[in-house]
Amino acid sequence: MRFSAILLLLLAAASPVAAQDRMQVPPPGLPSLPADGPMRFMLHRSAAMPAMLTITASADVARAPDQLRMTAGVLTAAATAAEAMAANATRMNAVLAALKAAGVADRDVQTTGLSLNPQYRYEPNQSPILTGYQARNSISLRTMKLGDAGKLIDVAIKAGANEVQGPEFTLANSDAALDGARTAAVAKARARAELYANAAGLKVKRIASISEGAGAPEPGPRPMMRMAMAEAGAAPPVQPGELSLSAQVTISFELEGQP
Repeated sequence: MRFSAILLLLLAAASPVAAQDRMQVPPPGLPSLPADGPMRFMLHRSAAMPAMLTITASADVARAPDQLRMTAGVLTAAATAAEAMAANATRMNAVLAALKAAGVADRDVQTTGLSLNPQYRYEPNQSPILTGYQARNSISLRTMKLGDAGKLIDVAIKAGANEVQGPEFTLANSDAALDGARTAAVAKARARAELYANAAGLKVKRIASISEGAGAPEPGPRPMMRMAMAEAGAAPPVQPGELSLSAQVTISFELEGQP
């Protein structure tokens, strides 16, 4: 009996504290809420916030390339480093002279790599044996004469280049072409927002934010080169095709109205 009385006293003393802990204090400036105050407060805040809709849209445009890029290189091997470099320089000078004679300006040619590496032979249970040296020199070139692609490849190989990559067709000013894709992507996002808003019984009020995603020109099918063309004496057929440029935008729209 004594234990029960003490327990009842403890519960009576604790009950005001527990009741106080369950009370919800409204934010400053708002009137006191009844027992279901927290739920009404959340509804009040939700009603005050505008409905938002975020759309991500992308668009593509096709443009004909106006610039050609390719890489030509010379790889030589010799017993000594000096001999490898000398042979490489002779052949590369011949390649540069041939390209210049073909109409490529000096400002459109750039050295992209120059290296000299020792070559070893490896045998079981023996130290590596030096067998000679390899020298490599690579250049990149550009031209606006897309029709010269096959001819330039043929000229470089006949002059001594034994490593050729490309051609790669690009745009000299891709930003101007991308503007068309950006405009189309924004229009697509806007139309889609109107569609969703109308379906929900709302209207698009304004654009709250807009951001752009990654977009870049994508080359069409790469042309294939026949490396035997120098021996056959014919330039390879090369078609520039088209480039596809893509732009992506993410737009947040503020909606209005009652669904």
